[in-house]
Amino acid sequence: MKKLLVSACLLGDPVRYDGNSKTLSHPGLARLRDQGRIIGFCPEVAGGLPIPRPPAEIKGGDGAAVIAGEARVETRDGSDVTDYFLSGANQALALCQQQAITIAILTESSPSCGSNTIYDGSFTRSAMPGSGVTAALLQHHGIEVFNQHQLDAAIRLLESDNASD
Repeated sequence: MKKLLVSACLLGDPVRYDGNSKTLSHPGLARLRDQGRIIGFCPEVAGGLPIPRPPAEIKGGDGAAVIAGEARVETRDGSDVTDYFLSGANQALALCQQQAITIAILTESSPSCGSNTIYDGSFTRSAMPGSGVTAALLQHHGIEVFNQHQLDAAIRLLESDNASD
């Protein structure tokens, strides 16, 4: 049975930069969790960042630009945390490859997990189109990334994939 990678903060784990979670309550997600088909993962914590931690944003592009070495992830005070984000993204990819995961639900707007929008690096909560580092790496390797607002579509796709197995 296929599994789904889900941002740990969406599952209620207090792993966000501010020590909180963004818990989702959804019957489909609860059903998959009861079936043991959910793998929770926080790339920022896996990459070595503490909880809580200073907020970080991508400067000079999006996650794909960070992977290409053309942009950096920085905290508000200018500390470069790019290596932590890259490490966590690579660990997420390795986990997906080990578990044959092809679908992920990640937290929108995050510099790691945003799939459609991220913050623009100004620390003014201004959003721009783009993917976070982990989302970009997973997408580059053929993993379909959804955000928490696209949960129904992700679950439908997962269940249709299972029907074709």
